[in-house]
Amino acid sequence: MSRIWILIADRSGARLFEQAHQRAPLVLQTTFEHPEGRLKEGEIHADRPGRVHDRMGDQRHSVAREKSAVDHVTEGFVRELADYLRKARHAQEFQQLVLVAGPKLLGRLREALDPATAALVMGTLPKDLQDIREHDLPAHLTGLLAMPA
Repeated sequence: MSRIWILIADRSGARLFEQAHQRAPLVLQTTFEHPEGRLKEGEIHADRPGRVHDRMGDQRHSVAREKSAVDHVTEGFVRELADYLRKARHAQEFQQLVLVAGPKLLGRLREALDPATAALVMGTLPKDLQDIREHDLPAHLTGLLAMPA
C-alpha cells in the first residue's frame, strides 16, 4: 500500500492530508500555522532602509534590500515545511507526495526539498487551494490523484 501525502500551502499556513491509497478519502494529518505570512512588507520592517552618501557629491540615497521582508519570512516557512517532509520521509511516513501551492510558493517548495524527498513528488498543482474547504478538495485534485470527486 502506498501512502500519499498532499501538502496544500500558502504563505500563511499549510494543511497536510494523507491518502492511504489511490481512491481513498483524504484525511487531515496536521496543519501548519504561519500568521507572519499574512503581514505586508511595511508591517514586517518598520524601519526605513539604510542610507549612504553618494561617491560624487553630497547626495544621499537609500540602499535597496536584496530580498524583501515578505520573501524572507516566506522562505523561513518553506524551510520549515521542507524539513518536516524530510524527517517524515526518513521515518517512512509516506511513499508519494503531492505539492499544491500558488506558482511562486510552489517553486520555492520544490527548491527547498532535499533530492530524496523531491524524488517522491508524484505531482504538483500551481494553485492556491489553502482556503478551499476539505470536502471540496477532491474535485480540485482529480487530475493528480485517482480519487472520487
